[in-house]
Amino acid sequence: MTAIRPFRALRYDPARVSLAQVLAPPYDVVAAQDRGMLYDRDPHNAVRLELTRDVADEAATDYAELRDTLARWRGDGVLVRDREPAIYPLRQPFEAEDGTRGTREGFFAELRLEDYARRIVRPHERTLAGPRADRLKVLRAARANLSPIFLLYADRGNALAGRFDDTFAAPIASAAIGAGSLALARVVDERVIRDVCAFLAERPVVVADGHHRYETGLAYRDERRRAGDGDGAHDWILAYFANAYAPGSLLLPIHRLILKGAPPTDAAWRERLSGWQRRDVRIDAAGAIPALLREHLEPLAGLHAFAADDASGTLRLFWRPRASPVELTVRVIHREVIEGVFGLDEAAVASGAIAYPKSAAQTARDLREGRGAVALYLNALTAEDVFRVTEAGEVMPQKSTFFHPKLPTGLVFRVLDDG
Repeated sequence: MTAIRPFRALRYDPARVSLAQVLAPPYDVVAAQDRGMLYDRDPHNAVRLELTRDVADEAATDYAELRDTLARWRGDGVLVRDREPAIYPLRQPFEAEDGTRGTREGFFAELRLEDYARRIVRPHERTLAGPRADRLKVLRAARANLSPIFLLYADRGNALAGRFDDTFAAPIASAAIGAGSLALARVVDERVIRDVCAFLAERPVVVADGHHRYETGLAYRDERRRAGDGDGAHDWILAYFANAYAPGSLLLPIHRLILKGAPPTDAAWRERLSGWQRRDVRIDAAGAIPALLREHLEPLAGLHAFAADDASGTLRLFWRPRASPVELTVRVIHREVIEGVFGLDEAAVASGAIAYPKSAAQTARDLREGRGAVALYLNALTAEDVFRVTEAGEVMPQKSTFFHPKLPTGLVFRVLDDG
């Protein structure tokens, strides 16, 4: 099914730069106000390959300078290309908002692009035309994959665990970021590479992060085929693979902040959610909300459940039984709460009636700083939810999943030219 292969990575020379200073968050999670900070952190920071310094410049740019930037950094020895193809294991320690610590292991390789209709590479959410067009400009200009697609595979028995342990004894790069020091290794052993490729060939993969980049890869592939190019580098894309069922794979909830309107009254909540049970919890301080959710909302994960916060000092917990074990809570909440209670249909949601702060703590702060009317806190989906939905050929509502930690941009790049 899934075709992967080793590749010759273009990567920072750790003797020339501090990896911690040149890595950047994925382009789609870099806040507008953080672009300048990343630009100024180091003259070779990877954000310079992904984003304009000012958001206002994005629409007009064609990113034409990217080829020259890559060539200059290679000429200066800041970027070097490995001489032989490899796959690149990564150990990435993390700490979640609730204090959970862990280490995710995965690896980088090339993935053969497949149309979604073939059901080999499976999306779990829809994309937007604007970001696809922007990323296509980047790909055309750079002729390189600058950040990877993040893919999940199902290995419930953790059969690949330990395959790369020996390689981390002498990593090719490391950086102290967040909860610890991530380590990048390199595997050239043909037997190991053959075993890993054979394992993935027997199963499909699900796009966790990078839907826009993946679809951009498809668009560029088709563009090159129309131009008369045969099989080549444009048929493949840079990807990172992780086992969805491994201990270090953490799936976090994405909460909703209703931006406009008055908070519902108690009578409105009762009337519009008549089939739901409710319990109120006092909020002594906004900073206590993550702990309150762990104590009161997470135990309701087997039910359809959410918590509503209107900054009044009361956290309203709602729950009801599932009509079916495969019914997704996030869909139910969009249908019965976001539309049923707040009157926001799909068009309103698509036009920006809801914000999606990056954590419960941020959602609570945004609400209390006047950026919204009501916060809706959700429980996380499970890996089983993701695979069940994609197996059925369906997609989830926008912003249903948050895979933690995010993959930094700048660990490895993939150039499409042979030179």
